[in-house]
Amino acid sequence: MVFLVAFVVTYIIFKYLLEVFIYRKIKLIYKTITTSKNSKEKALEKIDLDVDILANVSKEVMEWDQNRSDEIAELKRMENFRKEFLGNVSHELKTPLFNIQGYIHTLLEGALDDPEVNVNYLQRASRSVDRLCLIVDDLEAISKMESGEMMLDQRTFDIHELTKDVFESSELKAKEMEISLSFKEGSDRQFYVYGDKDRIRQVLVNLMINSIKYGKKGGSTVVGFYDMDQNILVEVTDTGIGIDTKYLPRLFERFFRVDKSRSREQGGTGLGLSIVKHIIEAHHQTINVRSTLGVGTTFTFTLRKAR
Repeated sequence: MVFLVAFVVTYIIFKYLLEVFIYRKIKLIYKTITTSKNSKEKALEKIDLDVDILANVSKEVMEWDQNRSDEIAELKRMENFRKEFLGNVSHELKTPLFNIQGYIHTLLEGALDDPEVNVNYLQRASRSVDRLCLIVDDLEAISKMESGEMMLDQRTFDIHELTKDVFESSELKAKEMEISLSFKEGSDRQFYVYGDKDRIRQVLVNLMINSIKYGKKGGSTVVGFYDMDQNILVEVTDTGIGIDTKYLPRLFERFFRVDKSRSREQGGTGLGLSIVKHIIEAHHQTINVRSTLGVGTTFTFTLRKAR
């Protein structure tokens, strides 16, 4: 009988000590997970370990595991994006580099002695060098924008007058395609905005060139301005070939081209729209696009209205 009592008492004490030991370990794990999560959110709070946490441990561990899974998925997505970007950069640089290499080798192998051939090949090599310079300059510009190094020289200017200047600089290309450039009804007047005039010129030039490049013969590009209380909405609409809606979410990505072969034939670095987006976002504004295949495309962006 005494042995039985001693056994029961020993069992109860042992069970109690074991539960306390396990409970403390669970508390320690809970504290580690919670502290890690809070430190990431920069919201450290005092953790009360005297409350019953056993009911919450499973939930916390599952949330912690889900967060880790989300982070891993995001890292994989970024890795895929990095690989695609490096592949695109490599492809864009290889084309002019291979061209230059081919022209130089041909000249060295004897074509240099032919006056007509050597001038022709040197001119082609020069154009390829210019293309390389454009790509590098555009990549450098995007890098500065993303790192916040690009300083905006913001001041008040007339967006209507600036657009007229862009029309004039695009006139020859537009005539080649028989595309008319005009203002929407009610927009052929002054609209004062506050921003970096040279950067916004760059935005308008890019959008204008695209509207002509992918326009239809005999088509049109129309620019409209709308007073949106605190902002001015700028709308650039063309009657070109249009873009399939499935491509629209990726349109502002670096080197993304809907029709790769035609885009390269038309020139450009594939970075124009990405630069446009960065410039508008640097002004703390937004840019959007809508398009219908065979009908045309409309880009809209906002600028702060001058007071």
